[in-house]
Amino acid sequence: MADPKVTALRSIDLGVTDVDSTARFYSEIWGLEPVATEGGSVYLRGTGSYHHILALHPNSRTELLSVNLAARDKADVDALYERAKAFGITDIEVPASVNEPGGGYGFSLKDREGRVIRILSGDSGQAESDDVADRPRKLSHAVFNSTEVEQATEFFSDVFGFKLSDRTKMMNFIRCNADHHSIALVHGQGPTLNHIAYEMPDLNSVMRGAGRMTDSGYEIEWGVGRHGPGNNVFAYFVGPDNVVIEYTGEVEQVDDNYQTGQPEDWTWPPGRTDRWGVSSPPSDRVREAQQQISFPQSSLNSA
Repeated sequence: MADPKVTALRSIDLGVTDVDSTARFYSEIWGLEPVATEGGSVYLRGTGSYHHILALHPNSRTELLSVNLAARDKADVDALYERAKAFGITDIEVPASVNEPGGGYGFSLKDREGRVIRILSGDSGQAESDDVADRPRKLSHAVFNSTEVEQATEFFSDVFGFKLSDRTKMMNFIRCNADHHSIALVHGQGPTLNHIAYEMPDLNSVMRGAGRMTDSGYEIEWGVGRHGPGNNVFAYFVGPDNVVIEYTGEVEQVDDNYQTGQPEDWTWPPGRTDRWGVSSPPSDRVREAQQQISFPQSSLNSA
């Protein structure tokens, strides 16, 4: 068997205080499509092939309930489970069939900072749609605040097969496929969610989506600009329940020949916050919101 590893960032599960209004935002304004409802939860897809990329669940407060990663097959799921146990993860569930829309086979664990991570394979997909100029294809990346960035990087690398793409003075960018990063870890107060990024087809689509958001009363809190690591274009917003969300596109594609950058490789002139130098710095509002969303406090075994 080939070396088992994670192959993609598949979906996010959010606990929210008002599923109906939050689902309306993500479907009518953000650009996702509802595909299933079950037990008060709503599942939404992009134009890509995943059954859904966002699931909204009723909850007493807003929390990141789970970040879901794809594996190639059932054998890889089982092998990754064994590897996680060998790494010392004890808050972990045995692999089993998934009883929710999309289905599949997988397991969940809590890492040492309390992030719930689920590994899935064999879930049902959708027919991939053509790109739409102002709709997300898929999740691009999820970014977490951490007080243990290097330890978390080691965990994702040693257990799930991620590779370090770039290290800046603020964060580590790690990848599990050709996309420059699917996870990033920010030095700071944690553990909390920093933001969730949705991939648009290109710069024009990022601009169209940003225009729709501003028309709907949501200000651009950072952007439009082009990042350094990843070379992706971006526009950041504060969505419902203060979840920070990003439209992004044109993410750099890399392979094993990519030279990992270090902090000295990623410096800007004073006052600049992106490659172009045209974007204002992140707003105070988005900086504050990037620290607010936590993870469930109970263990998986007691939930």
